[in-house]
Amino acid sequence: MKAEIIAVGTELLLGQVVNTNATFLSEELADLGIEVYYHTVVGDNPTRLEQLLKQAQERSDLIVLCGGLGPTDDDLTKDTVAAHIQHSLVQDEQALAQLHSYFRFSKNKMTENNLRQTLMIEGGRAIQNPAGLAVGTLITEKDTTYLLLPGPPNELKPMFKQNARPLLEELFPQAEQLLSRVLRFYGIGESQLVTDLKELIDGQSNPTIAPYAKPNEVTLRLTANVTNHKKGEELLDQLEAKIMAQVGEYFYGYGDENSLVEVTVERLKQAGKTISAAESLTAGLFQSTLGDVPGVSEVFKGGFVTYSEKTKEQFLGIDPAILEEHGVVSEACAIAMAERTRELSEADIAVSFTGVAGPEELEGQPAGTVWIGLAEKGKPTIAELQHFTRDRRYIRRSAVMKGLDMIRRAVDRSK
Repeated sequence: MKAEIIAVGTELLLGQVVNTNATFLSEELADLGIEVYYHTVVGDNPTRLEQLLKQAQERSDLIVLCGGLGPTDDDLTKDTVAAHIQHSLVQDEQALAQLHSYFRFSKNKMTENNLRQTLMIEGGRAIQNPAGLAVGTLITEKDTTYLLLPGPPNELKPMFKQNARPLLEELFPQAEQLLSRVLRFYGIGESQLVTDLKELIDGQSNPTIAPYAKPNEVTLRLTANVTNHKKGEELLDQLEAKIMAQVGEYFYGYGDENSLVEVTVERLKQAGKTISAAESLTAGLFQSTLGDVPGVSEVFKGGFVTYSEKTKEQFLGIDPAILEEHGVVSEACAIAMAERTRELSEADIAVSFTGVAGPEELEGQPAGTVWIGLAEKGKPTIAELQHFTRDRRYIRRSAVMKGLDMIRRAVDRSK
């Protein structure tokens, strides 16, 4: 079954909004065994949308449209699709009841244009919106099925998972399904990863290997086309084992959502270890990144931001002679920061960041020069020198990622 996704919204073409819906929907449809052949973005223009619908119905069995279901005059997706298949728009009673309930509860005044959100295409199935007010529609006309969903991802995702996906499974059961697994790697670039796995990639058939470069990391998506879920898992297990034999030292986790910081925090929890930090060039970014993870309070004791020599001396009690002799961009400074932080916080592990975020040099060191220290209870303190490139923001973010990886590896070694 061939599918395509049409995102409707001038804001997407202007770059004001990123089209994350296409990624989500492609993954969901692939999981159902429905292959997506085309992604298209069109503005809030009924003429251009109509032209696109004519093309889409000639090449796709399922057309998923997202966006343009709201209450304003430029929300014309339902009107355009209804006219294209020569159907009328009718009011969905359940959506209407939800709309009135919302305004009663919120005490806001309901304007007349909100009723547009309760309209669906006559003859179709209403797709209720558990997180918003715009009802969707699933309708088949002349061998082409149209699925209309709202644009906001916080509405589209639960709406698809709870209500649209079960309908698609019922209407279009697939003999084959695509089973995917995402492997995440840190510390190796995409070009090197592909080089190391060249023999596997060149010989791939089923499952397939697809590398994706992301900021500071690389992912591999393994995909098997199977008729049996258990057999698919076995194929992915076999391929993963071959990959790990080549580049397993850089692997840190699975999935699209389990980031390096989440994996690191989980490792700390499992090991029962606590963490603290002292930051210079990262200026609290590392601790803020930790703070984004729910439940991090179990392992994070807090830390220090010591951006100047004076605060390194006052907050951490670092000997001024160390800074005078070696400078702040040095192994000695990173080690002293990590050791004093661990002592003051009484954490099991402490990490430190000092260096040059740029754009100017510091102490004769170019931008991107970063020392990261790691102090562990009962072990010698170490510091690693990194040379990051690109802009100031990327350098600081790269330092945080490297620090997380050092902590993760340290916890793994202590098992």
